[in-house]
Amino acid sequence: MITLKMIRKLCLGSLIFIQVACKKPVDTAHSLVQGPNIIYILADDLGYGELGAYGQKLIETPNIDALAADGMMFTQHYSSAPVCAPARYMLMTGSHSGHAFIRGNDEWSERGEVWNFKAAVKDASLEGQRPVPDSVIFFPQLLKDVGYTTGMSGKWGLGAPQTNSIPTRKGFDFFFGYNCQRQAHTYYPVHLYHNENRVFLGNDTIPPGTKLPENADPNDPESYSNYTLKSYAPEVMFREMMNFIETNRDNPFFFYWASPIPHNPIQAPPKWVAYYQEKFGEEEPYTGQKGYFPHISPRAGYAAQISYLDENVGKLVAYLKRSGLYENTIIVFTSDNGVTYSGGTDGEFFNSSGPFGEVYGKGKGFVYEGGIRVPMIVSWPGHVEAGSSTDLISAQYDVYATLAEITGFEPGDNDGISFLPTLLGDPEGNELHDFLYWEFPEYGGQVAIRMGPWKVIRRNLKNEKIAATLELYNLDSDPEEALNVAEQHPEIIEKAAAIFKAEHQDAATENFRIPVISNGLLSDLGQ
Repeated sequence: MITLKMIRKLCLGSLIFIQVACKKPVDTAHSLVQGPNIIYILADDLGYGELGAYGQKLIETPNIDALAADGMMFTQHYSSAPVCAPARYMLMTGSHSGHAFIRGNDEWSERGEVWNFKAAVKDASLEGQRPVPDSVIFFPQLLKDVGYTTGMSGKWGLGAPQTNSIPTRKGFDFFFGYNCQRQAHTYYPVHLYHNENRVFLGNDTIPPGTKLPENADPNDPESYSNYTLKSYAPEVMFREMMNFIETNRDNPFFFYWASPIPHNPIQAPPKWVAYYQEKFGEEEPYTGQKGYFPHISPRAGYAAQISYLDENVGKLVAYLKRSGLYENTIIVFTSDNGVTYSGGTDGEFFNSSGPFGEVYGKGKGFVYEGGIRVPMIVSWPGHVEAGSSTDLISAQYDVYATLAEITGFEPGDNDGISFLPTLLGDPEGNELHDFLYWEFPEYGGQVAIRMGPWKVIRRNLKNEKIAATLELYNLDSDPEEALNVAEQHPEIIEKAAAIFKAEHQDAATENFRIPVISNGLLSDLGQ
């Protein structure tokens, strides 16, 4: 029997447009000439509640909100991991963390002084994170195979310079940005990378973590002059992205805009800082006690970063409309994980995670909702209904399968499910996840499994001094994950244990293993 899903695949994959067959015809479906352009915007540590469209009251994001008004908001979309590198790896490969090669942030420290910023500036072999094996294929390579030109700007974090695990060897025709996550701890770096070569920006070498000068007055703006230098990396990277889009506008392109904003440190254009200083009024300076750089007005500076990113999203959309590209461009805006807690940020002031909590232990680095539930907006004029929203339970590792269905590339093994039917207004035709899966070796070692409204969490799996937790929450009635009902529902725990047993594969790298799991001691989630 021919199903609607089969017809949809015919419509999307064929070079001949079959208008009568599709419920919502995709007349820009993939061919070497007609394929929709795709821009995937990944903010860094942006909380679920930090956009106006998702309830933010203090930080102004009119351009991203307009994108939501022109497209679809996902209210139950998840990061694949609660920190940077694994989330990006799973996005690129369509794998969940029980199958992924990269499962945590790994600085590949056996090379030497990788955290010495000045040493890494002098010696590129100290930059970057642990490389990904050559055998792992990222989806941009598959997009190239079906005729797309691929580009990226922003933060990579998936393999050091002088390895085969850099953007231009993992499927990108063009790259401009930070190779190394640690180097991205300043927005005024000494250099960025253009493809495989360093581009020096004329900034001084101010290592991340540099405190205020001794005896400096924390209320004097001049005390902070070291932290606003010549070339602001987000602006340089944005210009390079726009140049790529202009150059490749006549053929299908995929662009991955992996913005470092609003990840620490707090460094933002002065005009936006001044705007929020006037809006918020006087505040206590942040002098660097929680790492990164000091800031005279940390709340104003943090909000300024997000509004600056929003301003550039507006410039991008305006260009696409002006050049006639907007109607044939899919734009996705999302975040790599939940909001951070360090470097002078104040998630509680902004209610950065919405209903899910922002304090340490609830946001970034943890598998609670505040650490992994993220906003996602998808705009595709003529195909995605303007002003729509969906409560489809989805994850970043679904993007791989979705793009395969849209563009026609042949997907390899992956854990994702395409959400294209939902985008096209056919939610009933969307296959649903039986579960979402997280396995995270950092912050004490954690596992989480979501099944419908139920979410099982185990923490402290690597802490010999603290007993591992066993937690169960019903997210429909308890989105804040405040009421642990594990004892009342042993059948749910048993079901999660079976999923864990079926889905977990030992990590290939020792750094990503959780001993209680790898040694076979965690035979089920209920012990």
